[in-house]
Amino acid sequence: MLTGTIAPDRELPTAAAQFPSSPHGARLARRFAVRCLEAWGHPPESDASCTVALVVGELAANAVRHGRVPGRNFGLRLVLDEAAGLVRAEVADAAGGKKPAAATPLVPPEGESGRGLFLVDVLAERWGWEPREPVGKTVWAECALGGRGRPDGCRRAGGEYRYS
Repeated sequence: MLTGTIAPDRELPTAAAQFPSSPHGARLARRFAVRCLEAWGHPPESDASCTVALVVGELAANAVRHGRVPGRNFGLRLVLDEAAGLVRAEVADAAGGKKPAAATPLVPPEGESGRGLFLVDVLAERWGWEPREPVGKTVWAECALGGRGRPDGCRRAGGEYRYS
């Protein structure tokens, strides 16, 4: 279900896929997002692609780490709205009982984890979550096609762009 800034009354380019709830599945979701943006005219080295890759990577990693239900995949849906200048990324998992923090959590500098939603909050124009029927939740983020500057996770290595 689309809500917010993306226009739900227009037919927009959409891509969706299911991935295994594993670190490998999160990596595949990030690569899928980069390829979709490239097909929509935003090359892997573009700010939009780098931003969406990082946001999808964080949302997918959270779905794997916090939303994993044995035997269930997580889903990724991307919606391109050129007129609004946005890409919406939706990551759906089967764990309805575990909800994202209402506010971006503060993480101590020496902490080893907990920065995912902070990064999403910084990179995305808006983000949030919705319950999913019959079970689970969808965490979404809307990213500007112009990006907010090239994120540090997108770097050029040996003639290719690598997403760490």
